[in-house]
Amino acid sequence: MADPKGFLKVTERELPKRRPVPVRIMDWKEVYEQGDSAQLRRQAGRCMDCGIPFCHQGCPLGNLIPEWNDLTWRGEGRAAIERLHATNNFPEFTGRLCPAPCESACVLAINQPAVTIKQVEVSIIDQAFGSGWVQPQPPGRLTGKTVAVVGSGPAGLAAAQQLTRAGHTVAVYERDDRIGGLLRYGIPDFKMEKKHLEQRLAQMTAEGTRFRAGVEIGVDLSWDELRRRYDAVVVATGALVPRDLPIPGRDLPGVHFAMEFLTQSNRVVAGDDVFDQISAEGKHVVVLGGGDTGADCIGTAHRQGALSVTNLAIGKQPSTTRTADQPWPMHPNVFEVQSAHEEGGQRQYLASTVEFLANDVGEVRAIRVAETEYLDGRRVPKAGTEREIPADLVLLALGFTGPETEAATDQLGLRPTERGNFARGDDYATEEPGVFVAGDAGRGQSLIVWAIAEGRAAAASVDRYLEGETQLPSPIPATARAFAV
Repeated sequence: MADPKGFLKVTERELPKRRPVPVRIMDWKEVYEQGDSAQLRRQAGRCMDCGIPFCHQGCPLGNLIPEWNDLTWRGEGRAAIERLHATNNFPEFTGRLCPAPCESACVLAINQPAVTIKQVEVSIIDQAFGSGWVQPQPPGRLTGKTVAVVGSGPAGLAAAQQLTRAGHTVAVYERDDRIGGLLRYGIPDFKMEKKHLEQRLAQMTAEGTRFRAGVEIGVDLSWDELRRRYDAVVVATGALVPRDLPIPGRDLPGVHFAMEFLTQSNRVVAGDDVFDQISAEGKHVVVLGGGDTGADCIGTAHRQGALSVTNLAIGKQPSTTRTADQPWPMHPNVFEVQSAHEEGGQRQYLASTVEFLANDVGEVRAIRVAETEYLDGRRVPKAGTEREIPADLVLLALGFTGPETEAATDQLGLRPTERGNFARGDDYATEEPGVFVAGDAGRGQSLIVWAIAEGRAAAASVDRYLEGETQLPSPIPATARAFAV
């Protein structure tokens, strides 16, 4: 194990410092400064090597956290990345983007700040890439079987890498002009610079995975034609249908879905020219929705030069500590201050948006909000509490309702569930032979760790379907919900 007395000697939780706000909002680089290796080893040494490591239960990937904490504390970085890669294809993504339910389940977190599991994870993979330890792993033999993966987000990429390494010929289809899905166009660079995505795609290309960007299945190539061309198909299209807010003034110019705003910004940062870009420059910006996407909009608006940023959430402000109905080791809903929140703006809770108001030329100028009250379990605007907030740009970051199912349903016969996701069994297989569903397309909007875990598990089911057996790991069944978030 790591230092047997580490958690007794080091009781403080230490993380790398974030760059000063006035500096970091002037660029799109990641917000954290270079980490301190001594600090990292101290924090890894706090791991208790518990008899029952609940961090495993908290992580859908089943990451071997005490093992690579121990190896990090000992300075054995190459062995640490081998243990990390044993369960996680892309720790450079999860170490930056996952909300770390493993830390919520850390046994030390019962009465001390949790081990900095996420920081140890990302430090391991960054050292591995920097040292040249991450090399392509092409298969020793080819099976002669072909698989199409539709969608190049974390679920699709995980499934593709696993199936390529199993010896199948895999093609990943992506309707955008670049590979990566929301990793590419949904996540701002200040949270994850795209060099991390590029270096992983280079490894996958060297292993033999083929990428087909700019091809929309169902439009450029029909779903049934795709099925005829390949021995198996993995649907990993994500849950990209945004939740709307159908109130008066919704159609006013200046009211946009968050992903429209973020995608355009990411394209500009990548060097593209975007005609008539949705920009926060010189505007009063209101972001509706208090989740990660809302925070991404806040940070982006600051970097674009917004005059003001207001973030509204319809519900109550979460508690700063666990509540009784979310005991350890559950992943609790607690008040969080992300890097974007440090950079300015206001956060308001119990704010129900009633109407978008127009100026003289028919563009949004303000929103009318009211205090939220709870009636019979419903959240409704409280009469007589209405007020206006100036808004030249309104961004709807209210989550997603599910995948786009119409084309696959009509052309391939896939069946949607009552919740709007693609129906599938415990083995990720649909009623259409040879067609499997992984990630948010099957489970609904969720965490990146669930997407990668499902991509890995679906790959094992595809391999078994094609070969009759599989040696690929299958971390979770589709119906698993233990500590799900």
